[in-house]
This record gives sequence, structure tokens and C-alpha cells, in this order.
Amino acid sequence: MGQEISSAGFEEADFTRFSAQLGRETARLMELHAANQLSKQGTRIGLELEAWLIDRNYFPAPHNQTFLERLGDPFVVAELSRFNVEVNAFPEMLEGNGLLAMEHHLDATWKRCIANAHEDVDTVVAIGTLPTLRESDLSLANMTPSNRYVALNNEMIHLRGGRPLAIDIDCHDPAGEHLKTTHLDCMLEAGTTSFQLHLQVPPERIGPNLNASMILSAPLIALAANAPFLFGKPLWHETRIPLFEQAIEQAGDDRALHRVTFGTGYAGSDPTAIFAENLDRYPALLPLCGDGEDQFPCLRLHNGTIWRWNRPLVGFDDDGTPHLRIEQRVMPAGPSVIDMIANAAFYYGAVFMLADRCAAPEDELPFEAARSNFYAAAKHGMEAEIRWFDGEVHPVRNVLKKLAPLAREGLEEQGVPSDLIDRYLDIVDQRIASGQNGAAWQLAHFRKHGDLFRLTADYLEHQRSGMPVHEWPLGD
Repeated sequence: MGQEISSAGFEEADFTRFSAQLGRETARLMELHAANQLSKQGTRIGLELEAWLIDRNYFPAPHNQTFLERLGDPFVVAELSRFNVEVNAFPEMLEGNGLLAMEHHLDATWKRCIANAHEDVDTVVAIGTLPTLRESDLSLANMTPSNRYVALNNEMIHLRGGRPLAIDIDCHDPAGEHLKTTHLDCMLEAGTTSFQLHLQVPPERIGPNLNASMILSAPLIALAANAPFLFGKPLWHETRIPLFEQAIEQAGDDRALHRVTFGTGYAGSDPTAIFAENLDRYPALLPLCGDGEDQFPCLRLHNGTIWRWNRPLVGFDDDGTPHLRIEQRVMPAGPSVIDMIANAAFYYGAVFMLADRCAAPEDELPFEAARSNFYAAAKHGMEAEIRWFDGEVHPVRNVLKKLAPLAREGLEEQGVPSDLIDRYLDIVDQRIASGQNGAAWQLAHFRKHGDLFRLTADYLEHQRSGMPVHEWPLGD
């Protein structure tokens, strides 16, 4: 979805050509996997961070075009709205100092973004959903000028038959307010900014690692939750999850057809079957046939319009060999750079261990339980209770305490130096012990001060300090 397209409108013949080429590319990818001809490199890691531009009043500032032009950094690109940008990092090997290199790159890029912002906005901020976001900010006037986004919006409206999106999000606290509203276009997606992790492993390890990523989704989102407010209301600890799912909805109550989804089941022995499911289950949104079917242009574009919370991607090594990698999408942006890299370290260590130990994931934790856990953790954050491998329901913090030593062991086995493991996972341990992630801090701050503007100002100050969120004070 990062590529620009040449047209914002399509004819029936475009969809026919696209579907035919998509079918050929899907079959070719499955053939390459069956013949053991996909890249065997690993373990390589990467990240994407979506962020907000805000003005001096802490409202979204729709100036990403001039911001990006001045910055001139190919690793920082536009997002759907004019007030969002995306920061990318070099892929690294996990072994050795890969995590530290990602931290240094992200920190340096973030500081350049802050310095660059002052020309026409106040600053940039990494947070799951901006507490001061207004519904009026999510209008087509604030869409980044791009044929890709115009076409995506038009096709989603077409698939819904022009029906408005119905946003219906309850509150994690039964005594809290319920948010119900309607929206006509896909701009609601701009209210959800994420910290996405990439993991490339050899083809035979994609399925086990993808399944382990699904199992880890609930503990991860509880650990990292950072989006408790939407349009001034405290809702889920990770309101970003239901908002994104409802913002790109095409098929009413049929969860199996939702384009933002936890999925329909664990990956089997052939992870490329997920691309066949994409072909069979989801209509094309952007029917553009690129040249060179060996580069899988249709498959990659189509997969980019189906936002599984854990999804396989097709990419290419430096020598052009195609590879599969996993994109873990559940975590929000923020609170600080060190928090995000600590979350990454926890994920990469824990997923490695669970991929080995859950050879038959359905026997360890049924898929429906993993999916239910995910939404429970998104709603309640560190206060959630989830079903775990023993079939019993446990406080998610207890599950995290059991996973933390596994994450350390996994990083050790992947060749990460002990000092880096301590640097990142000590932060995770302290966050689990305190129970204070970004969402918990925001909710506690609001209960104490009742002011979303002060909350945003204090959040920004703490983020710039570089302190991990478990150390953030609430202020007097």
C-alpha cells in the first residue's frame, strides 16, 4: 500500500485483468514454496512507526506534504491523512546488535522529525490515538493527496453500496460512555497509528512463527496498550483496534469478510495458503497490474489491502530472491522510543520460543481462544484476563510474567548480547510489575486532572525525555 498508483478510477476490464494476474501470481508463489525456492535467510527484523503532526494547541496539523519535502528523508513517508507520517528503519539481523541499531536509527530519525516540524507545525508525537482528536479532523479535506487513497476510499464506499460506516465502541468500564457515530469514508483509519514489526525467517519457520505471533497478540497488546481515548471519550485501553476494524468495514456483520481482521484460523503447513484465501475471499480494491509477474505486483498490492493483525508479506532479498516475512501489527505507536524497542525485543524473543514449543497450536490454545484473548486485552489492557495454555483463565500480567523469561531465553538463543537483553527486557519487567503502560498512564492522568490537553502536553514532555513509560509521573 505504500506505492502510488496512476489512476483513482477503474473499469470492469481492470478488475478482470487484475484477477487473472493475481491468480497466476498466487499459484506461482505457492509453487515456489512447495519447491523450497523461497529465501532461506533469517532472522531479519524491521519496523514501521506511524506518528502524528500536531499544532501548538495539540490538535492534528495537516501539513505532512511540506513537512516531508523539507525533511527529505526516504525513510519517512506520507500516510493516509495529512497529519500522519510513517517512519521506517533499515532491516537488521536480530543476532548481535540489530536491536540496538534499530533503536539508534529510530531515535535519530525521530529527533530529526522533531527539529524539522517547527516550520509549520509544533511537533510530532507517537501515540496510538491522539487524545485531542476531533471527529471533524477525520474528513476528506485532510486526506493526503494521492490517487492511492482516493481510489481506496472510492472502492470501499462502492463495496458497501454507499452505506455509511457505523462506529459502535463500548467502554472498558461498564459505567463509562458508549460511542456510537456514523462516518462516510475511510478517514477514520487515520485515527489509528501503530508500531509494526517485521520478522523474516526461513520458509519452514513462517507458519510456526505466524501462529506464535497470533498467540502472543493478546499479551503484546496488553503490554503496549496506548490508545484509550477517542473523540474525548475513554473507551478501550486500545481503542485503535475496534476503530480500525470498523473504519475499513465492507461486509456488515460477516467477520470472515472484514478486511481488518484477526483472521480465520492458524496457518497450516503451507503459509502461502493465506494468499490463496485472500484471492478467494476478498474482492480487489486497487486493480492495477504491474509489470513483471515474478515480482508479484498484484499479490503484494492485494495483500496490502487486507489488514490482518498478523499477516505474511512477500518481499525480496538484496539478490532478488523472494522471501516471506511476518508483519506483527497489533502494537500502537509510543510511548517512548525505548518502550517501543523494548516491546520489539519482547516480541522477537518470545515468538522464537513459542514457535518451537507450540508445534500444534490448536492443541496448546485453540484459535478462538487466541482471538478472544486479543479483544479482551485490547479492551482491558493490563487489567485483562485471558485463557492460556493450561485451559484456565489468568490475569494477563501473570501470563506476561511467565513469558518474560522465555523472551530472554529466545533472544539469547538468537545471539543477542546479554547487555542488550537486560537493556530492553528489564524495562518490560518493570512495566509488568508496575502495571503502567501508556494507556494506564493516560487514564490515570485523566482521572486526576480531567484535561485532555494537559494530558497531551505532559505525554509529549515525557516522551521527549526518553523515560520509559513505567517511570512517568502523573504531575501535581
